[in-house]
Parts: sequence; C-alpha cells; structure tokens
Amino acid sequence: MENQLTPNNSMILEIRELLENARKNVTQQVNTQLLTTYWNIGRIIVEYEQQNQIRADYGKQTLRELSKELTREFGKGFSRSNLQNMRAFYLAYEKCQTVSGKLSWSHYCELLSITDENKRSFYEKESINSGWSVRELKRQIDSSLYERLLLSSGDANKEKVLSLAQKGIKINQPADIIRDPYVFEFLGVPENKPILESDLEKALVVQIEKFLLELGRGFMFVGTQQRVTLNNTHYYVDMVFYNKILRAYVLIELKTKKLTPEAAGQLNMYLNYYAAEVNDPDDNPPIGIILCTEKDSIAAEYALGGLSNNIFASRYVLYMPDKEQLIAQVEAVLKNWHDKKDNCHD
Repeated sequence: MENQLTPNNSMILEIRELLENARKNVTQQVNTQLLTTYWNIGRIIVEYEQQNQIRADYGKQTLRELSKELTREFGKGFSRSNLQNMRAFYLAYEKCQTVSGKLSWSHYCELLSITDENKRSFYEKESINSGWSVRELKRQIDSSLYERLLLSSGDANKEKVLSLAQKGIKINQPADIIRDPYVFEFLGVPENKPILESDLEKALVVQIEKFLLELGRGFMFVGTQQRVTLNNTHYYVDMVFYNKILRAYVLIELKTKKLTPEAAGQLNMYLNYYAAEVNDPDDNPPIGIILCTEKDSIAAEYALGGLSNNIFASRYVLYMPDKEQLIAQVEAVLKNWHDKKDNCHD
C-alpha cells in the first residue's frame, strides 16, 4: 500500500493565516465602503435640506418618505432613525477620510449619541486602540470612563482634555493606568450589601474578562493569592497582573473598607519582594494598587507619601456612577483650573 501524502502542520497554519487575513481584509473593505456610503447619504440629505431651506417638521416628514422609498427598494437598514444617524454622521465628520474603517456603523451610532466633541473623539480613539466591541464601548460610555480618567489624578485641565480627545489613553508611566473610581457593576452585587474581601476576589475572577476591560489596556491576569515568603512566613497577594505596555507586574490588594496605612505598608513589602525575587531583568519596577471603598485624600497622601515604590489607592463602586454628578465635577475642576490660569495672567 502506497504511503499517502498528508499536509504538515506548518503548511496548514500558513494557509489558514492567509485565508483569515483575506477574510479580515474583505470584511474591512466592505465595512469601509458601507461607512462611506452612509456618510454620503447623510451629505445628500443635509445638502437637500440646505438648498430647499426645509424646516425641522418638514425635515422629519421628508425622512419618513425617504425611509419608505429606500426600504421598499433596498430592504432593511433605512429606518427613519438610521437616516437621522446618517445625517448626524455627516455633520459630525466633515471629511469622510477622518472616519475609521476599524469601527463599524454600530460603533458610530453609539458615538453619535455623545454631543461633546472631545468626549466623542476620546471614545472613538479608545475604541480603535483597545479594539472594543460595540457592547464594550457602550459599557465604557455608561460607566463615564472619560470623566473618571479626567478626575483620577485630581488635576483635570484643558491640555488633558485635548490629549484624551486626540490620542485616547496613552500609557507612558504607572499613573496612566489608574482610574478613580473603578466600576464593578458587572458583579451584580447590591450597593449596600456587605461583602467579604475573599468573596469580592472570587467574583472578580469569575468575571475576569470584564474586570480586565475595566482595568484597561495591556493587562494580563497572572493569578490570585500569589504567595510571598519572608523568613518562613507566608503572605498572599490578592491579585497579580502583568501590564505588557509598561512591562511591569501590577499587584492589587482588595479592601472592603477605607484605605489604611497598614494596607499601604503591606503592599509596599510585596512590591519590594517582587522587585527582588520575581522580576526578570527586562521588567520595570512593580506597581501596587489598593482598591478600597473610601479614600480620604489627606490620609492617602500621608500613607503613600515617601514610598520609593509606585503605590496608588483608588476607590471602587459596585454600581454605575451618577453620570451627571461626574460631569459636574469635571466642569468644576476645569473651571477652577481656568480661574487659576486667568489669575496668573493678571
């Protein structure tokens, strides 16, 4: 019996990669063409309205009739609300070239719900940079990620607003990965229900993908209760991650109460151990984050001040934060910044 030739694994892998890349390219080309088409439909609608000086009420009626005609001839996808989105799409993006083919029409429909241009630009850039699905984008908008980032360092200013709008999140130093507060609404734990630290840890592990989304870009999960042994005494770090952008271990301690100096001291010890015993030569110094329910700014300053390691304290909440309250806080901080800047020029 003759030996039958069978393709080897490397041949299969090479062909598979070729086909997958071809599919991705075709999908992106189709998506780009669809976005271009919808942008141009929006352009035609706006230009028709401007030329004929159509009032708002007549404009709605025109879109209804246009929706019926296009649906009858081309099928689904031309509801009045979708045509309104195409109109808004054109008005929001003056040049079709500024639209990214890496995002779908559904992404842009979510983005168009944001009236603030800087905020919308941030979510667009971060959707591209982080590869968010539409569901993940919606969750980040609902959790007010933009406002939380502006408030995290306590020094929100116009430069930071513009940086987020133009580049998204740039991770150059440990402080860039910190958010305040972190939002764990995906755990489904009632706001006022007491929870043990061990139960919080287990719940986060069960929902690790959503937790990684909340932590941000570049995080990889290493494990929980990672042992640290000093003088034959065993200690355990609640959660350990590695951030591939910063090339550093990130140690997280969970506290179901307010920040204490003891928590900072313990985490500092863990960081010293990781720096000496766990880090590879190419790794940067490890980073520590204490997640707690309350963080008094003065207490945090004294507890964390003077430490050589990068340790940060952030609050976490078990529910979606009040969006209007966060927006008001950002506006107040920015107003204070503007006032100080104006006084400096006087």
